[in-house]
Amino acid sequence: MRENMGEQLTVDDMARAALFSKFHFTRIFQRVTGVSPGRFLSALRLQQAKHLLVTTSLKVADISLLVGYNSVGTFSARFSRSVGMPPTTYRRRAGFAPQILSEEDGATTSSGAQVSGHIREHSGSEARLVFVGLFVDRIPEGKPVRCTVLNGSGRFKFEQVPPGTWYLLAQSLPADGEADDAPDGHGICVASHGPIVVGNETVVEVEVEPRPVRALDPPVLLALQDTRKLALERMAEDEARDDRAPNLAPVAKGTSPSGVPTFAVGRRQMMRMGTASRPAA
Repeated sequence: MRENMGEQLTVDDMARAALFSKFHFTRIFQRVTGVSPGRFLSALRLQQAKHLLVTTSLKVADISLLVGYNSVGTFSARFSRSVGMPPTTYRRRAGFAPQILSEEDGATTSSGAQVSGHIREHSGSEARLVFVGLFVDRIPEGKPVRCTVLNGSGRFKFEQVPPGTWYLLAQSLPADGEADDAPDGHGICVASHGPIVVGNETVVEVEVEPRPVRALDPPVLLALQDTRKLALERMAEDEARDDRAPNLAPVAKGTSPSGVPTFAVGRRQMMRMGTASRPAA
């Protein structure tokens, strides 16, 4: 797939290369990656397009052809839907999103369902920021149903989760912003859990641990949160808190006295803190 991304590959072509029947190849591939071969190839194409947009001066039309799209209009529409912004905007912002909004922003629900859990820090990892979101698919793309940004390992909690089947996906980035959207996922750790079936009163508890991206992990298509900006905001908040209350008893790093720090994201206040882990296959 990676070597022939610009060609019009079919599942038959991939199965033939693997010396399997089409149906046997599809079953094995989906069991290993969690998504179909066609879905995985589509995600790889958009991931490569993200990389080319920020590392080359190629025109959007040329990039669309290089990653297997015959129509630049179709490419731009799919890129915008999956990544969260048009290709030209993605290039202008150097591959980072200033904020990630969820479907919760501007919407209301009467659901009493909750999805909460604990994000464990990957062994040997340094200070990291963790994006956690609920998505409709194993591939992180488009608007999440609920999301938050966590400051290292800790707990998260999503309330009023709408009924449905969701996947919890986590993306861990160095707090200094030293990560990129290259196809090899340099500097990025990921984790997922699901499917999670949610009813009106469902309460779900999960635990995940982000680990370095592997070749068979579905690509993260959602634009990376600008961790550099978040890191500066966090430092400013910590300094302001220290100036306001120098005599307070020390609080665990990354938490408020109540244990649930928040910061503004979009029109809503969202929890900050936590870590994530990969889902059971």
